[in-house]
Amino acid sequence: MDEPVPAPRRGLAALLRGGVLAMFRLSVERSAARVGLVSLVFGGVFLALIGRLVSFAVVPDDPGTASARRAEAGGTTQIRPDIIDRNGEILATDIRTVSVFAEPKNIYDKDEAVELLTAVLPEINARDLREKLSSKKGFVWVKREITPRQQAEVHRLGIPGVGFLPDHKRVYPNGTAAAHILGVTNLDNVGIAGIEKYIDRQGLRDLNSLGFVEKAADLAPVQLSIDLRAQHAVRDELAWGMEHYRAKAAAGLILDVTTGEVIALASLPDFDPNEPKDALDPDRINRMNVGVYEMGSTFKAMTLAMALDSGKFTVNSTFDTRGGVLHWGRQKIHEYHGTNRVITMPEVFTHSSNIGSAKMALGIGVPGHKAFLKKMGLLDRLRTELPESAEPIIPPRWTEINTITIAFGHGLAVAPLQASAAVAAIANGGFLMTPTFLKRSEAEAREKATQVLSPQTSEAMRFIMRLNATEGSAKKAAIPYYYVGGKTGTAEKVIRGRYVKNRLFTTFMAAAPMDKPKYLFVTIMDEPQAVAAESGSYATAAWNSGVVTGRVIARVAPIIGLPPQFEPPAKPFPLMVKLGAYHVNQLDGR
Repeated sequence: MDEPVPAPRRGLAALLRGGVLAMFRLSVERSAARVGLVSLVFGGVFLALIGRLVSFAVVPDDPGTASARRAEAGGTTQIRPDIIDRNGEILATDIRTVSVFAEPKNIYDKDEAVELLTAVLPEINARDLREKLSSKKGFVWVKREITPRQQAEVHRLGIPGVGFLPDHKRVYPNGTAAAHILGVTNLDNVGIAGIEKYIDRQGLRDLNSLGFVEKAADLAPVQLSIDLRAQHAVRDELAWGMEHYRAKAAAGLILDVTTGEVIALASLPDFDPNEPKDALDPDRINRMNVGVYEMGSTFKAMTLAMALDSGKFTVNSTFDTRGGVLHWGRQKIHEYHGTNRVITMPEVFTHSSNIGSAKMALGIGVPGHKAFLKKMGLLDRLRTELPESAEPIIPPRWTEINTITIAFGHGLAVAPLQASAAVAAIANGGFLMTPTFLKRSEAEAREKATQVLSPQTSEAMRFIMRLNATEGSAKKAAIPYYYVGGKTGTAEKVIRGRYVKNRLFTTFMAAAPMDKPKYLFVTIMDEPQAVAAESGSYATAAWNSGVVTGRVIARVAPIIGLPPQFEPPAKPFPLMVKLGAYHVNQLDGR
């Protein structure tokens, strides 16, 4: 009988291979083992990831590694949205660039590296660079925001430990236009002034730090109320006026009185935000928002509006200015354009009577005067989107003599922008609106507005301002066909605690059209000089700020959609006609 032949022995490798294959066969009885193996593999991977993340959190990164990681995430600097004007024109945008960095511990011949790098980047200070490369830091910047040509030259040097990181550079394609509005950013693309700083305060830095922004297209553009065309024109005319009248400085503004939108704002001397170091010059401040000044006779608009709105005076009230001097204790208040007679309320404005204005304010009293100015926003700091603003300078002890002088524009210093907002409320029907640099509708503006004057008071003041353009100090800005009204203001500057007669600060405020105002135009000039050929040795507001305002209106009106009125408006001031106001029948349209 034959013995059975034993089966061939299977090798260990074959058994293992067969076992693994068997586990992955689609059999129900082996599913538990299969799932266990897969879970084991994924669990190991998961634990490895957790360990790596913990090491990132516990062990400090080398600065160079951290910067490289930031580069992989999209760049070393903050990504910012475009800023556009009301018509969609680019005012500020980001461009991609690169920056040079070094890892000092990987640079062996530091002197050679300094010599080579300063040869292709001559603007670098050799001593500063040598100190950086000799430090124990793991990462240092060599030069931020270099050009493509510079990048190629540095790359050709082939210095170990020197590399590049992607960066973002903020550029302002219109140069100085709207510089004080836009502000500037630092090398890390963080806003440090103007609208740029405002944008960061709205959460941009948080979005960037959390990694929610990978490119500028992820952010919606920030649309301003500014009209770039008008902005260029205003700055151009201010530059002309500053040179022509040899003024120390000048500033101008166009404000939409129906929405509170700032259409244009310029202050000279200004700066190019592409060269932000120039913004540090103290002479280049935004004089419309940061400077505070006594506004001169433009404040008489506040005084008359207060008197009319109180009900204690009417448009037909009269004031005795005979003698040309008002004695109040040891103080003497003089007229500038004295008439030496009894004058009507509109004549107080057209003749810019200090005595008439003082008597109105005294009739209201100190508490009422202070309450009115506070209601008009003139005793508190004006807050807009621009972070930069100034606190008004208010008398520490407000007495009757303060009320007298403030009534005609001396003794209270405010920012011209907040004075403009108050005059806009006088012109627009009595609605006080905080000026805005962001585009908004009239409906949105009215929701946030506060009614501070009655419509009747507003009509009376529009009539008086228009009368001043036909027979008063606002004639220089009375551009034909635009039905302009306005007021001049000339204030002596305070130098070392005393008023100096030959150092003037002049203001002109004009609105158009006065039957239904749309825009307020403001010009200020710091220490303008008399141009004898045309001003008869006068350096007061009508002869400089008034002239510049007229030029601005004539140039800008077609740009901003202010149509000419070839026929005078019919019955522009019906209430004034009913009351028989002074000279109402001599205005256009009657």
